[in-house]
Amino acid sequence: MSIFLEAFKGKNKQVPVWFMRQAGRYLPQYQALKARMPLRELFRNPEIAGAVTLQPVEIIGVDAAILFADIMTMPSGMGFQIDFADGKGPIVHNPVRYAGDLKRLGKFSGLEHVSRTIELINKVLVPSIPLIGFAGAPYTVLTYVCQKHNRLMFEDPKTFHAFMDLLTDNTILYLKQQQKSGIKAFQLFDTWAGSLRAKEYGEFVLPYVQKIFKAIKLPSIYYLKNCAHLFEQMEQSGAEMLSVCETVDLADIKTSKGIQGNLLNTMLYAPQAELLAEVTRLLKAAKKNHRKYIFNLSHGIHPDTDPMKLKNVVDAVHQFKWA
Repeated sequence: MSIFLEAFKGKNKQVPVWFMRQAGRYLPQYQALKARMPLRELFRNPEIAGAVTLQPVEIIGVDAAILFADIMTMPSGMGFQIDFADGKGPIVHNPVRYAGDLKRLGKFSGLEHVSRTIELINKVLVPSIPLIGFAGAPYTVLTYVCQKHNRLMFEDPKTFHAFMDLLTDNTILYLKQQQKSGIKAFQLFDTWAGSLRAKEYGEFVLPYVQKIFKAIKLPSIYYLKNCAHLFEQMEQSGAEMLSVCETVDLADIKTSKGIQGNLLNTMLYAPQAELLAEVTRLLKAAKKNHRKYIFNLSHGIHPDTDPMKLKNVVDAVHQFKWA
């Protein structure tokens, strides 16, 4: 029985908790692996990627594992040459600069290691801990692979839409590959779409997000950073769970959708009493307003976060009287 999956139906008797970026940099066990090979190779090694995925389950006791990969994994199979630099994020060496550049892109390939990683993880995970798959949302991926993305949106909307169509179709194929390999739910990360006005979001982003959620028949989560002004459109995404950042107050929003979030990630630097008081405040607001609820952060874990702080948060969430 998985309290994480039960939360999608509102049948959980305890609040499930996991953290964005829970598999990675803040854990000494991960740092030991990272010292032996570059991040790009870690992603492509199923045995090591599987071990990293499992670390937070074993160390801090979260209720779901999330695949150790990157939102740029899928475009790396489309012909983009991508490196990962510590503290700088993904670096794309051959970004799209002109409309003609789209001709060199097509269906992704060469990501069989992702399937193998998922299969290895599922051999180890107990049934109560599901594996979450994920992908970068098309607009967020586009911001990395096309440096003039917003100029393109207004200057050549036809090409912009063609690019979004291509990324969307590949994202669906990529998520279906993960589904076939054994993920039990998925999250779509739209880190940068919150930088847009509602008008542009509705025209250039939302239709593609909707297409993805309609195509993948699994419990689904949509994460949108800086989402307060887009929350009503976010509800139209087709996702079952809306993962909200710190710009939204759980006590103020009303929705029939499930809610995931939204402890401010920098609160993990606060003194213990202050941190746990904020955790309790969020849980009380969720209990009052959102029957379908998963506890998470406003964004990913920072690399210098104390793992013990996260363990204490997990314990507090599990001890909260939900039902």
